[in-house]
Amino acid sequence: MDQFHDIRPYNDAEVAEVLSNLVETPDFINTIIGFRFAQWPKFLQAPLAFCVKLVLKRQISKISNVHDFQMIVANYMERMIKTTTSSVEYRGIEKLDKETGYLFLSNHRDIAMDPAFVNYGLYLAGLNTVRIAIGDNLLRRPFVSDLMRLNKSFIVKRSANGIREMMAAFGQLSGYITQSLTQDQCNIWIAQKEGRAKDGLDQTDPAIIKMFFMSQKKEKVSFSTAMANLKVVPVSISYEYDPCAFDKANELHQKSTTGNYEKAEFEDIDSIKNGIVGQKGKVVVTFGDVIKEGFETAEEFVEEVDRQIITNYAIQPTHQAALALQQGLPSTDSAFSGYLDSCPEDLRETVLAMYANPLKQQKKYLNV
Repeated sequence: MDQFHDIRPYNDAEVAEVLSNLVETPDFINTIIGFRFAQWPKFLQAPLAFCVKLVLKRQISKISNVHDFQMIVANYMERMIKTTTSSVEYRGIEKLDKETGYLFLSNHRDIAMDPAFVNYGLYLAGLNTVRIAIGDNLLRRPFVSDLMRLNKSFIVKRSANGIREMMAAFGQLSGYITQSLTQDQCNIWIAQKEGRAKDGLDQTDPAIIKMFFMSQKKEKVSFSTAMANLKVVPVSISYEYDPCAFDKANELHQKSTTGNYEKAEFEDIDSIKNGIVGQKGKVVVTFGDVIKEGFETAEEFVEEVDRQIITNYAIQPTHQAALALQQGLPSTDSAFSGYLDSCPEDLRETVLAMYANPLKQQKKYLNV
């Protein structure tokens, strides 16, 4: 019996059927039309749907396994990088071994692009792409779940209710991650905490570390040995510009002024779209060092993850400009000043803090 069938990515044998079902899913087709042909008149929706389905059927006829699907994704990544970034730089990737499965524990800025940039770097370096952890809160539309699982995503059941159901979900997730790394020799990507760091402060949630340990704890493996078995590599992802910055600032501003923020039903899907198509400037992905034995508690392990993520974070001109403006000094980056001018006035201080915080956090760690 496949104990992970409801959370694992799709395997090669499942790809053709899932793709065939997707093409016949009106919600999927209408989403593509809304994304690619938003300015077209409504009365053309039916013929557009017919044409989109024809094109998709032709494309999926060439896809018979997960690798084929990921090659299509790689083509879209190349196009996205050309149109929305000034450059993408990978640091520390040369330290990774092609024969080893790593647990990439990453800071989190963008729902889709964080793992996508990690994946693309591994692909370019000839390493195995990652199995991606994704919360079920993002999968309210079934076609999104199918697309993610085709792209080697596995599901984190954040919506589990009650202690017993949550513990069962965490146990299943822990077992899947451990098996992926130690038996399958696959790479895993997971964020250091639930949700994006909207304020620019990167901090690992100890509950994530405790979840990693659960499956090996049952086998009486010590915490230090168990975590070393997982070969955790902290990853720092830095964007010169965050395409979702103003939306994040609006959420933070509303929470701070009213104490509440009500998400729209498909707001996360909009964030995914905006993160993909929005301008990012320079992107830097830094792979840290494998964390070995010597950490006896989740809290000690968290300290090491945070140290690597924060000190390895690539400081961009936008971070320096934001801190200068916070300190009442002239902006060190005229482009950032123009960008800030386009921000609603009541959100500017929040946006400034978002960009300045990674630099302030790094200075604190480095005592500079």
